[in-house]
Order: sequence, then C-alpha cells, then structure tokens
Amino acid sequence: MGEARGAPLVLLYLLALRALVQVSHRQLLSPPGRGGECEFSAQRARGYLDNITAIGPRTVGSPENEVLTVNYLLEQIKAIETESTDAHKIFVDIQRPTGSFSIDFLGGFTSYYANITNVVVKLEPRGGAEHAILSNCHFDSVPNTPGASDDAVSCSVMLEILYTLSKSSEPLQHAVIFLFNGAEENILQASHGFITQHEWAKSIRAFINLEAAGVGGKELVFQTGPENPWLVQAYVFAAKHPFASVVAQEIFQSGIIPADTDFRIYRDFGNVPGIDLAFIENGYIYHTKYDTSDRILTDSIQRAGDNILAVLKYLATSDMLAKSFEYRHGNVVFFDVLGLFVLAYPARVGSILNYVIAAIAFLYLGKKVLQPKNRAINNLKKFFTAFGLILLSWISTLVTVLIVAVFISLIGRSLSWYTHFYVSVFLYGTAAVVKLILVHTLAKKFYYKNTNDQYLGDVFFDASLMVWSVVLAMITRVGLCSAFVCTLWVAFPLLTKLITHKEFKQKGATMKFFVMYMLGMFVPYLYMMYLSWTVFEMFTPIMGRSGSEIPPDVVLAGFIVASTVILSSYFINFIYLVKSTKTTLITLTAVFVVTLILVCSGIFFPYSSDAANPKPKRVFLQHTNRRFHDLDGNLVKSDSGIWINGFDYNGISHITPLVPEINDTIRTPCEERAPFCGLPWILPVHFMFRLGQIFFVLSAVHTRRCISLSTGPSHMSLYIRPHEGSALSTWSLGDGTPVASIGGDYFVFYSHGLQASPWHFWIELTASEKHSDGIVSLAIAAHYFFGEDQKSPQLYALLERFPNWTFSSGWSCTYDLFVF
Repeated sequence: MGEARGAPLVLLYLLALRALVQVSHRQLLSPPGRGGECEFSAQRARGYLDNITAIGPRTVGSPENEVLTVNYLLEQIKAIETESTDAHKIFVDIQRPTGSFSIDFLGGFTSYYANITNVVVKLEPRGGAEHAILSNCHFDSVPNTPGASDDAVSCSVMLEILYTLSKSSEPLQHAVIFLFNGAEENILQASHGFITQHEWAKSIRAFINLEAAGVGGKELVFQTGPENPWLVQAYVFAAKHPFASVVAQEIFQSGIIPADTDFRIYRDFGNVPGIDLAFIENGYIYHTKYDTSDRILTDSIQRAGDNILAVLKYLATSDMLAKSFEYRHGNVVFFDVLGLFVLAYPARVGSILNYVIAAIAFLYLGKKVLQPKNRAINNLKKFFTAFGLILLSWISTLVTVLIVAVFISLIGRSLSWYTHFYVSVFLYGTAAVVKLILVHTLAKKFYYKNTNDQYLGDVFFDASLMVWSVVLAMITRVGLCSAFVCTLWVAFPLLTKLITHKEFKQKGATMKFFVMYMLGMFVPYLYMMYLSWTVFEMFTPIMGRSGSEIPPDVVLAGFIVASTVILSSYFINFIYLVKSTKTTLITLTAVFVVTLILVCSGIFFPYSSDAANPKPKRVFLQHTNRRFHDLDGNLVKSDSGIWINGFDYNGISHITPLVPEINDTIRTPCEERAPFCGLPWILPVHFMFRLGQIFFVLSAVHTRRCISLSTGPSHMSLYIRPHEGSALSTWSLGDGTPVASIGGDYFVFYSHGLQASPWHFWIELTASEKHSDGIVSLAIAAHYFFGEDQKSPQLYALLERFPNWTFSSGWSCTYDLFVF
C-alpha cells in the first residue's frame, strides 16, 4: 500500500471516529418534559434555578445563604407539601449543627464549623418507613459567584423531583431524604454535620450526590460504592440517559484532580455507599461570575432530572435497599457505550475475563513465534527487537514532546491552547506523531533494509499485541477496574488478526485487507477516542485552576502523548507496509514548526472574555492587614497590602503590562518564622503555588478592628507551628489527633453561620525544655467574604483596573501572629 493511498485512509478513518464521538458527547437524548404526573419538568426546575441564583452569591454565614435561600427553599417545600397526595407524608427539619473533623484533602487539615444550615426534607409512605435513600445537593456558593451549576441547579432538580414524587399516587416502599446542605464549599462541612448528628441519618442505606465540575452538559457518574455493586446495577437499570465511567472514578480517587465532594463524607464518616454525579462540560467558568443560570441548557436539566428521578424511584421501591449490607461485597466494572447504555459486571468477573484474554493472546503469540522449532530462536530475536523498538519509540516520543512543553513553559507561553485547544493538537500531537513515525522509518531504512515489508507489518502488529497483553495482565494484577480498556485493545486486535491473517501475508496490502482491518479495530478505536474526549473535556479547564507549581503544558503534553501512543498502537505496522513516509513526515513537521513559531510569537492569547464562551484567568486578591507579636505580646511588625494570587502557571505575567505596579519588584518574601509564610491562606493550598507570592504594598493603611475568636467573621483560618523541640500532641478538635499539613504546620479551617457561639478550643504541646523564644507560634486569619467590610476602596480601585478576561475575586482579611 503506497503512502499516498494509506495515510489519507487512516486519517479519514480517525476523523470519522472523531465525528461519531462528537455527536455522542453533544447529543441530549430527551426533549423538555411536559410536567405531568410522575414526569420531571425541566421548565419548573429552571424556575427554581433562576430564583435561587437571583439571590446572588451565597457564601456561608451571609444573609443570602443563611436566610434568603433557606426561606425560599422552605416556601417551595411548603407549596409542594400542600399539593402532595395522600400516599405520602412530608417532614421538614432545619438543622444547624456544630462539629469538627480532620480530612486528608489538600495535604491534610482540620475543619471546625458552628451553627451552619441544613434544610432536610423526608418524603415517606403514609405508613412510615424504616429505611431511606438520601439525595444531596448544596445551595451555598463560593464567594463572588452566582453558583448556578455548583450547585443551585442540582437543588432545583431535587425540588422538582420532590414535587414529582409527592404528586404520584403510587406509594414508595422506603423514605427519600432530600438534603439541601448549606456549607459544602466550606470543604464538606454541612454533610458532615448531617451524617454524624441528624437523627434521620441512621436510616440511610444509600445516597446520590449531585455535584458539578462544569456548567451543564451531561452529568457523569464518576464515583460509586465503595463496593456495593447493586448500586451501579440500579443506575444501569433505571437511568434513562446513562453516562458513567469507572475510569473517571479511578482517576478522581487517585487524587490528581484537586477537588472533593460530599461523597467522601458519607463514605468515610457515615459508612454509607452511594453514587456521585457531576456536570463536567465547560469547566472554564466553574467557580466564576460566569456560572449563571442562562448558561445551563434546559435539556441538560431535563436529562439530569429524568436520570436522578428514575434512579431514586427505583431505589425507593427496591427490596435491596433494606438489605444493602448483604450486597456490599465486591467492586464493579462499569462504562457507558457512547451514552446509549451502560455495561457493568463484577470486578472479579472482569479479572477472570482479562486474564483469560491475556492468556489466549500469549498462547497465540507463543505458538506463532516458537514455530517452526528450527527458527524459534531467530523468531524470538526478531519479535523482541520489534517489541523493544515499540517501547523505544514511545519513550523517545514522550521525552521529545515533554522537552517541547518545558521549552514553551520556560519562555512564558504556557496555556497558549487554553482558549484554542486545537493549538495543543497541532503542537504536541503532531510532534508526537512525527517522532513515532521517524523512529520506525529509520528502523525500517537502516535496520530492516533487506527485510520483507509484509513480514515486518506482521511482526510489529504482534509486538503491539504483546505490549497490550502485558499491560492488561499488569493492570489487572494491580486491581484497577479500568483494565477493561486494555481488554478491548487485546481482544479486538487479536480477533482482527485471526480474521485477516491471510491478507497480512499477501504482497501489497489490498483495499479488502484495509477495510477488514479497520472494521476489526472499530470498537477499540471508537471507544478510546470517546474516552479521550471525556478526559480532555474534564482536564483542560482544570489546568487553569491548578496553581503555579506544575507546568500545565507538561501535563497536557503527557496526556496527548499517551493518547497518541494508544491510538497509534496498531497503526505502527502500516509504517512498515507503506513504501514511503516522507510526505507525511514533511507535512506534519511543517504543521508543528508553524504552530511552534506562532505559539512562541504569542499570537495565541490564553484567555478569552467572549460573552458567549468566556475562558477567564482566575485571580484572587486579598487586602491584608498583618500584625506580628513577640513572646511578650509586643507588636514587632505590621504592614498592609493587597496579596495577589494568579491561579494558573502564568501567575500575573499577563496582567503586569496592564497594571504596571504589579511586578516582580514588589514580591514579599516568606516570613520564615511564621506559619504558612505569614500569609492568610483561606485553605492549605500553599504547596500548589511557587514561593515569592505577590504582596502589593499600598501607601495607605487599611484599618480594621482587632479580631477575637468570639466576634470574628464567618470564615477564619488558624495556623499552628510548634517550635523546634516541642510537639503538638493533642487538641480538642476533630478526633483529638492533630493532622499536619504539607510543610509541617497545622491548619484549622473555621466557619460559622448566623449567631454562632464563641469558639472555644484547647491544644496540648510537649516540650523537652524551656525555650526563650516560646514553644509555639499561633496565627489567626480572618476573611471578610461579604458585607460592608468585604472590599476596601483600594481593593475596589485595583479590581476596576483588571482586564475583562480575568475573573478577579477579592476580599479583605487580617493576619495576626502570636508566640506562646
């Protein structure tokens, strides 16, 4: 097969697969509901959504969150209760818990909450119910954002589901508890208060958590269990428009995504299994001012409502819910097929299937390589040479592309693809393909110059099959359910090879062979492109909020290389079948060079203020007053300024030309003797940012009253650093065991709702001897996220100067350090 004929066919094949993937991802499978009995009405749910977001940002402790939103929810629940049928009873409870817990999220810290708000509704059959299924959303939002997708839309969906179920004349077997929790953005506090303290929590046997990592689109099931495969089976059976992936689950639970949900709290503190769903589309505007209700399609609301209503109703009428402890054992492999249906089977069955398929592949390869016996040694040598060349090509491709990514990062052109994703494909994708083709072209020209092309195509196909068989066995041995992906890449190619083995040996690959080959590879290639699309849709926006420590170009380049390597696995053999790769190499190299030049020139600006599709840069500005005291309580230092954090790798480099005062000359050095460098972190995310953060010193001092723990704002951070020779042994927080953050300091996140009692706590330290400089440094930061104290005139003035392609979230805070 000549290059002019083979390369375009392969390209058309991949483009056709990509088109199918796009259709499957963008297709919404249900029209808006009509809102009849037992039908979910997206229009009514949208009404709830518009009203909740119209209240404005709903920060914990603010009147908008604690009063206005709560009152609105209670009004709607009361109206729903009035229209409910006699088949059900509705109970409503307002819970305002106080508690504390430690969590290993973000490197580890301790959380304390006081008088936060939960609105809890129980819908149960007229005769009562012993067991319950929980549906959870949160109505609070991060500061300065309307929080439509995260998570007002989920609460709106839950209100409509409550309405729909209560209007049904069909009684439920079990109760359904709807938790509208008011403090999730404070790192899962309200769910902890409910599951550990509320009397209804004891009856819960399973839960569904509704979350968001993007704005609209399909809602992805990305966590289930732990164990309890019956829950996945319930989703498979009941969901009308399934979208689920055990791959997403294992990626999320690996910790590489800097996020967490209430799923963790119910799992770890309530010992309750569940299903975690989240909208994942358009994560670029997640947690920004652009997260408005008009950006969420009515069809997305309908789709989510249809799915969740069906699953809740199925569980609330299932005998398995009452006996859930009997079905706890075992994990499950699950994945949707282009959003049409979900395949799910026990992980132990998957392991057996994986090992059987890997064994068949090993037997096939062993038989082929070792026969005839008189050529076995020579065959083994050629086979493992091809195997080694494939691994070499993969490693060299990764190294080459990462070098390009590092270069792009060093010259200050990181995230050039953030608004224009195709740039990453043209830059890193073409580099990866060129390197792969080049390695094998050189091997063919210099190492295999006298070897039959058909034989080379055959042996390299077998070598790729060997690679995937080894990977399949290894991943299965580790216990990852995602090994099913490798199963596809062994089973279908092996079947294809068995069907086309005669054509493989014919001189000159025919069109018949090509068509049969492509059809045999259709399933693994289609699914891999579908899965890759989902991964890139989730991860690309995350690169804009992952801090300044890890170069996002290196991460994305790694993903692109991985995708390229996987998708090219069974096309490597075509390099040895075609007469020449010169035209392909020249074309792709030209694309790479032109793209590299354009990226280096800065023509691709990373951010966008496009009203229809904004992709803003995230910047946090904190007008901070700092005061440092010595062991005798004397004030030894004080200053005031605006601390600025760019939440991506570019820092503030793109802002400096527009606001020249913000530059490297005003970096405030780390206060080495103060916890967390003497900076008022709202959360312990210091390890995500490079040292030498910007502290913009102002000429005017921003005055603020002294803060005490009994009168402080709704959000405060407590930092503790035992001095050398002393240790923090116990305290009254969490379970009594102090949990250190990354770096060794201790971080306590505190928040309260309305009318909270003074915060009393104690810490116990051990010290080997008396220290002249004290035994512990303790600092308290107070954060003003709402009200008249939120923004100073200086902060307002600076925010006004920031470009419209930024999302600039600002507030005032204090940092007070004491030594004891």
